[in-house]
Amino acid sequence: MVVGLLSLELFIADAQSLKDKRMVLRAVKDRLRRFNVAVSEVEHQALWQRAGLGVVTIAGSEALASRELQGALDEIERVEPGLVSRSEVEFLA
Repeated sequence: MVVGLLSLELFIADAQSLKDKRMVLRAVKDRLRRFNVAVSEVEHQALWQRAGLGVVTIAGSEALASRELQGALDEIERVEPGLVSRSEVEFLA
């Protein structure tokens, strides 16, 4: 069993308030429901234009976990181009 963690830093340029930021994050989380992942905002909760998301999956192999996390990242980039300013993948075996 492998746990895969995708850490994302997002820059939400159009956000003028925390409410605007929450609407964008809700849309991202809703789009990721079709993937086998759990999503949580883990950093920068009080900032309007920055967000830190943790996306986690559990799989039988590192390759499967990597494929699922890459699919989630690709979906975010497809729906909201330029939103992701940094991404990093880690695996725990």
